[in-house]
Amino acid sequence: MGTASETTEEHDSHEPPAGMDFPLGESESTWWPIVCAIGATGLYLGAGFYLFGHGEVALIPGFVGPIVIGGGGLVFLTGLFGWLYQAFVADFRTRSTDEREPRSLRAAMLLFLGTDVFTFAGGFIYYFFIRAGGWPPGEIPELLSTVLIVNTALLVVSSFTLHYAHSALEERNDRRFGFLLVTTLVLGLGFVAGQVYEYHELIVTEGFTIASGVFGNAFYALTGLHGLHVTLGTVLLGILVARAHLGQYEPGRDTSIVTVSLYWHFVDVVWVFLVVVLYVGASFTPIL
Repeated sequence: MGTASETTEEHDSHEPPAGMDFPLGESESTWWPIVCAIGATGLYLGAGFYLFGHGEVALIPGFVGPIVIGGGGLVFLTGLFGWLYQAFVADFRTRSTDEREPRSLRAAMLLFLGTDVFTFAGGFIYYFFIRAGGWPPGEIPELLSTVLIVNTALLVVSSFTLHYAHSALEERNDRRFGFLLVTTLVLGLGFVAGQVYEYHELIVTEGFTIASGVFGNAFYALTGLHGLHVTLGTVLLGILVARAHLGQYEPGRDTSIVTVSLYWHFVDVVWVFLVVVLYVGASFTPIL
């Protein structure tokens, strides 16, 4: 029979070292990455089907593309949520851990965001290129709406709530931490709902689609790419909320809070730039 100290040491060996909140050192197999890959494939196929169904000569019914895109997006998000949940939430307290510097994960997030800058830069370069020609390239719908103002407010406020949620965690105010984290998630979901509503109004009411000239291409490519990032961010926030509910965070054990915060603030900054360049710029300035 082991002593009490041995029992305590055995229990503590399962806890992540200070500054870490992720399980390591235990290889495992999972099907979730394959589910994500299937969903991502559906997104690309759906985009192709949409173009085939909305050209001058429609090769397939127009409803096929949106259905495949929606199904692919749902499968991708389901796979991503399952993957992250299995990696970070399930059996968190009973997994063995190895020493690893959490700064490597923060550096990886910064590297990812750096590549994302170039991804968005490609879209903006295309937009600036079409702005250099004759402007406007066609009829542009009214883009400055109440929905835009509300969406911008939701996203900006969500950055503050996430920041103060992290501050509450460092102050050991668990109730405030959980409340602000859930508030951030709700604000993010509100933004996604607002963008869906905006798309509905533009496409159904205004008849402004991705096939509506070069500006339509640029508008939906940039806002759609950003919307995909926000949707991914809400999945990550959902993981944080689940882990906070399970009591897996404390001061000094907040790596995933920091990395998701970096991602969310980046998405916020990109949106503000989108509003200034794409929405306001297209509505008021002849050449940006």
